[in-house]
Amino acid sequence: MGFPSPAADYAQRTLTVDAICQMDANCRIIETDTGYAVIDLSSRPGEGETVLATFDGRAQFAKWMRGALITEDGETIEDEALDGVTVHGLLTYTITRLHDDGGIV
Repeated sequence: MGFPSPAADYAQRTLTVDAICQMDANCRIIETDTGYAVIDLSSRPGEGETVLATFDGRAQFAKWMRGALITEDGETIEDEALDGVTVHGLLTYTITRLHDDGGIV
C-alpha cells in the first residue's frame, strides 16, 4: 500500500450546470427563445421576482409586483384575472445561448 497522491489536494471538481445553478429535485430547466431558464418549483416569489406563469393559454415570464403579475409586454394581471393564472415556479437562472448556427430546423 502506497501513499496518497499529493496531486489529489489540487484536483478540482468538473463544473456542471447542476453545480453552478444549484439544481435539486425542485428545479426544472426549460428551453426558451434565447437559451434556457432554471425554474424553482418550490420557492414562493418575492416582490419584483420573475415567475413562469400560464394564462390565456400560453406560458410566459412575468414579474410579481404588489400582488399582481406584470408581463413582458407591460400588461398587468390583477384581482379576479389572477384566478385564471397558474404560477409554475420562480425563475432562478437564465442560460443564454451565445452562438446560433442559423440552420433550418
